[in-house]
Formats: sequence, C-alpha cells, structure tokens
Amino acid sequence: MINNFKILQVCVFAISLLNIGISHGQSVQAPPADHISASIPSTMPAIFPAPVSMEIGKGNFKMGTSVTLIYSGTVDQGTRSLVSKVLADAGVKSIKQAKKLPKVIDGNYILIGTHAAPNVLDGLKKITSTLDTNASGYTLASKLIDKGSVVTLTAKDANGLYYAVQTLRQLANRPIFPEIVVNDHPALPIRGTIEGFYGKPWSMEERERHLNFLSTIKANTFIYSPKDDPYARDRWREPYPQETLKSLEKLAGIAATNHINFVYAISPGPTVCFADSNDLRTLLSKFAALRAVGIHSFYVALDDIEYTKWNCELDSLTFGPSGAEAAAMAQAHLLNAVQANMKAVDPTAPPLIMVPTEYYDAKESPYKAALRKHLDSTIVVQWTGTDVVPPAISISDARAATKAFGRKTFLWDNYPVNDFYQSRGRLLLAPYTRREAGLSGELSGIVSNPMNQEMASRIAVTGLVAFAWNDKGYDAEPTWKFAARELAGWDKQATEALLTFFDTQRLAPIFGSHPWQAQAPKLKSILDNVQDVIANGDTENRKQVLAELSKTAASFVGAPAVIRNGKVDKAFLAEAKPWLDAMYLWGKALESTVAGLQAANEADVKAGQYFEQAAKFSKEAAAIQSIPGATRFDGPVMIADGVLDQFINKAPKLIVF
Repeated sequence: MINNFKILQVCVFAISLLNIGISHGQSVQAPPADHISASIPSTMPAIFPAPVSMEIGKGNFKMGTSVTLIYSGTVDQGTRSLVSKVLADAGVKSIKQAKKLPKVIDGNYILIGTHAAPNVLDGLKKITSTLDTNASGYTLASKLIDKGSVVTLTAKDANGLYYAVQTLRQLANRPIFPEIVVNDHPALPIRGTIEGFYGKPWSMEERERHLNFLSTIKANTFIYSPKDDPYARDRWREPYPQETLKSLEKLAGIAATNHINFVYAISPGPTVCFADSNDLRTLLSKFAALRAVGIHSFYVALDDIEYTKWNCELDSLTFGPSGAEAAAMAQAHLLNAVQANMKAVDPTAPPLIMVPTEYYDAKESPYKAALRKHLDSTIVVQWTGTDVVPPAISISDARAATKAFGRKTFLWDNYPVNDFYQSRGRLLLAPYTRREAGLSGELSGIVSNPMNQEMASRIAVTGLVAFAWNDKGYDAEPTWKFAARELAGWDKQATEALLTFFDTQRLAPIFGSHPWQAQAPKLKSILDNVQDVIANGDTENRKQVLAELSKTAASFVGAPAVIRNGKVDKAFLAEAKPWLDAMYLWGKALESTVAGLQAANEADVKAGQYFEQAAKFSKEAAAIQSIPGATRFDGPVMIADGVLDQFINKAPKLIVF
C-alpha cells in the first residue's frame, strides 16, 4: 500500500505539472529542488524557434529564489542585462557571483561564457561532452549535481551566447527546469524584417518595440527601408534633420544591445544619375553621417523604378541607350563604387545589400545577365521569390535565382505586408507556411516585409524567423499557436480567443485571383459539417449539431471581449479595433442564424425573425471600415469572408418547413 501511495503521489504531481505548464502567466509554487528528482519523468519542452538538437534527462529542479552566476569576461553587457531580466522574471530574488564551481554543488549555479572561458567549459564537462561550434550556435546544458543544479550556457561567439540566454528565458519560465542538453545554431545567417512597405511608416517607438521583440525570437536583422521616408527616397540627396539622426542613433543602439544588425536602406532610383560623381559623393556622405551615429550596414534599393529611360544625359553617354541591360550595368557601376568605399572606410562592416529592379522572379533576362556579370560578387542581392507576393517558394525556385543572379539570394518575403489593393481591409494573421524545408541551403537569408500594423505582424514574423533558424525542423501550426500565446501573455483563455480571431484572418492574398492560404479553415469545417447534417440528418441530428454550433457562436461573440480584457498588448488592441468590433457583430449574426435554424428545425414561424436579425447584424458588420490612413488602401474590414457571410446568407434556405 505504501509503494502504491507513493506512485499515486508522483502521478498526481506529474499531471498537475502538465496542467499548469500551459499558462506561464500564472504564479506556480513548485516543490523544493530536493523533492523534484529523477523519479518524475521529464517531458521535452517546446522551445521556439525549434532547436537543432535537444536531449532530455531524467530529473527536474526548481530555479528557486537564489542563484549563483559564474560569468566569464567574454559576456557583453547586453547579454548580462538579459540574464538579469530572465532570472527576475523567473522569480529569482538573490543573485550571487562566483569565479568557479565549488567542489560540492550546494545550490543553483549558472555558468555563462564563450568557448574561450575555461571555467565554463569545465562546468559543461560535468554534464555533457557535446559542444556546438557553429557560428552563432550555442550549447545549453543542465543537470542535478550533488545537492544542487548546474546550468551552463556556452557559445563560439557573443551572438550565440545571447541566443543561449533567450533559450534560458523560455526554460526558466516553466514551473520546473528539466535536465537537458540543447545544441543549436541558425540555418541562415540573416533573419528578421525589412520595414519596406508603402503607406504609413512605423513610428520610432514602434521600431523600438519591434527590435525588442525580434531579439526574443533570435532574429538578427532589421532593415530600415520605409518607402514613405522622404529622406530615403524622394529627397534622398538631403541630409537628415538632427532630430531624426538622434532617433536613428537610438534605434541602432537598441539593436546592438539586442544583437541585431540595424541596416539602413536608401532608394535613390527614381532620380539618381548613376554616372554622376556628385551623386556618388552625396550617397557616400549620407552613409558617413549615419555611420557616425552607429549604423554600419547599408543597402541600396533599386526596386519599383523604370529602366526604360535615364534620369540624366550623362548616363546615356556613359552606358548607351536606355534599356534593361544598360540599366544593370549602370547600377553595378554605382553599387561597386559604394561597396569599395565601405570596405575602405569600415573594413569590418557587412557587405552592401541591394534589391534589383527585376526582383520578383528567377527567369533569365538581359538585365539579370548584365547584373550577374558586372556586379561585385560580395554585394548581397535580394529577391522576392517567383512573384512579388509568391504563393510558395521551393528549393528549385531558389536554385534558379542563384543561377540568374550569380550568387545565393537574400529572400525578401512579402508576407504579411498589406500595402497592396488585394489586401485592403485585412490583417494577415495566417501561419508562415509553403516555404520548402531545405531552402536554407540555397539562400543567404530571409526577412519578412511586415504590415503597417507592427504588433499584428509579429504572428507571421515569428514563423518566418523560426523557419530561417531551423527550416528542416520548422512546424507552422505549433509556431503559430506559440505566437498567439506570446501575444496573449500566456493566458489560456485569451490565447484561444486570439486563435479564433486569427482563423477569421487566415486568407493570404496575392496579386492574382487565388490566395495562397484559404480563409477561416477551422470555422469553414464546422459550418460545412452543419450544412451536411442539415441536408442528410433527421430532426434530432440537426438539433444536436445546431446546439454545438450555438456554443461556437457564443465563443465567437465573446472572443473580442476576452482579447480586450486579458493581457494582450494595448497596441495590438488599437491596431485590431475595427476587426474586433466587426467580429462581435458577425458573431451576433451567427447567433441569430443558429436561432433561426433551430426554430426552422422545430417548424417555428419565428425563424424568419431570427434570420432578419442576422441580416441586420451582418449589414452593420460589413459596414465597418479599416482605420483611415493606417494602410495604403482603406476599405471595409473582412471577417471570415467567403465563409461566414455565405453561410449566413444561405441559412434561411437550408431547412424548409
């Protein structure tokens, strides 16, 4: 009986851990470290982005309120600050410092340093013999030793060490810390976002928040390229006002602390004279002013311009009659000069990045052939895939681009950007998918072009960066749900409400007539089943399925309030306001529709009144407009369009009595 009782205690405790593990926003009192032992099975934790390798041990421990840190001198201030925040968020109250592990481990110890730190490597040897030696890679290992625990974080370089702490953040936020060995590194060296959309640019505050967000998902690149910054496009020859320079300096500093490369992009194409030495000097002077405030990575955008005519007579004299081939030669001439200057004045800076005029396919052309021949081989070339907004990208597509441009391309993925007409009235909240595993072998990097709505963009950006980190281990749906939990502050009810809302925004449009992701697949499945049962079932079957649909409608109606009353960031609530307003009304329309179907199933003449009420709610919902000026194209907001509206319209004819 005693042995069985102990087994029962262990099972009850293990079940309780599984139940509380989904809600990081709740305070959990786990047993003391010496009560959590190898007798309680460990479960593989969900880490995002998915690590390359994880091995789980048998034991678990609680981080507790006291930790001893052993730093090496190779840990930068940004990483140290992140460690302090991670431990504080995990409930650690007392942090002591030591130079090395004691002979007997009598508490919780965390060792942090690069491979150049012998004391950290000595600690690692007590746990594992494995070591990730890739650039930006890291090893995180933990184990119960003696009367305490040891966690080691080590990496080849400073970036890898920072990413190790981001993984520590996710593990420390759990009720218990598992014995684990993580060996991990990014598949692609460039991962992040490009603020490259038309319409209202992000504010400096939104960029700050975005940089802080990018760091949490192990992104390392932010490209500043708002199309509506006049000093980067229409008035590119003019110097920035001092106030703007100070703001850019602040952004660059935040990026550096977060181990993110802040890239400044300029778009001189509409007016530049490629052969004019004065324009070259102006461009270099602009970069020099930005370099002086801490920006060391640069980009010249030559997209969305004409190459059938020159901007100056000098280009005609230098490169001949205007045309695709001559344009590529002229662009290479200017870019090569910029790259040579960058290498001379800042030898450690990343190479120049450019986006070509033909950026949207991989077909051979005179322009691409000339660019391939004349452009400096170290300059990075961006490419958007098989179209401006491609429905999918395959390994063979990327190989074709490599051949066309003479180098592995840097993918500018136009998702979830919503600055084109087909996306009017939409927030694009579908998972990041239909990019083939293995693309990392054919690309030099990936960045997302996000929406004008910064917070809402994070859902897709989380997926894109996770794919760029580990494309072969990427799973779209769990990553999508993780992004929802992060946005919800790890509140279970708010997460479910957000996923219900996201389902109404899953349609992902392209420039053509067919979206690359279908709208509201979860809701559509429910409504299709209802229609099938109504068509084929008897009165009792209909009654049962309509009762279930009534619950669905109630959840739909209640979702906006749950989202608004939870821990969801207020910035997201402001961005999504018209969509949440419309969702509530569409939900009321669905509730009235269900009531009408239930009445019709009972041959009740009141059915018509319910259907009329549903039509009234639908009309009110359809009239709600997107926030004026928030995006390039305004319009009525879309909620599960083509699914919910069609069902509500068809409902009065589904049951005839």
